[in-house]
Amino acid sequence: MADRAESSQEEKDLVEHVVGVGDPMAVGRFRYWFRERRWEWSAEVARIHGRSPDTEPTTELLLSHKHPEDRDRLEALIVSIEDGGAFSSRHRIIDTAGQTHEVLVVSEPMADAHGTVTGTQGYYIDLSAAAAAYRSEALEDVLPDLVEARAVIEQAKGALMLAYNVSAEQAFAVLRWRSQESNTKLRTLAQRLIDGLPEISGDEVRLRTRMDHLLLTAHTRPEPEPVE
Repeated sequence: MADRAESSQEEKDLVEHVVGVGDPMAVGRFRYWFRERRWEWSAEVARIHGRSPDTEPTTELLLSHKHPEDRDRLEALIVSIEDGGAFSSRHRIIDTAGQTHEVLVVSEPMADAHGTVTGTQGYYIDLSAAAAAYRSEALEDVLPDLVEARAVIEQAKGALMLAYNVSAEQAFAVLRWRSQESNTKLRTLAQRLIDGLPEISGDEVRLRTRMDHLLLTAHTRPEPEPVE
């Protein structure tokens, strides 16, 4: 019995390893300080915009890259950020070569040593290649017998699809990125996301903000108690 359980766990580990292989997503960090109205971006975020890593980001520069159909909404969002609001969005940007990128931005507050919120920080996730590089059908191919694991991952994907208005492939890519970033098994991360869903409810803006926090911290949540 123990051998069978050990073998089953090894199979799950192998499957999650197989699902996790491939080229890394284009993901980069950003920070914004409210008082100074100052942005900072990583080399990866600069490259998503087609800029060199030493380019200094500004609100005007970021808005200049937004897709015309998304610009008014993003301008209002950035004004909200500058007033201390939350920053979570799925939108399109146009890089310096004229190519369009669909990006998901997730963030959480930054606080000083006294607990005062001083800004926001998070990630730009380039979803443009998600459908081609991270196809959800991979789960059907490599998890034919692990129904429970597949169901948990599908539920987590569905929650991300609803919160961020992304496709199934894009939701799976985001899950996979957080799994790799936090060094947490894909199924474990998905389960912790699902466990945290009852804590996030409200209007669309609050839902996305709370989902940002849950997505970025799910790997730190305690393991659920085993069912007797």
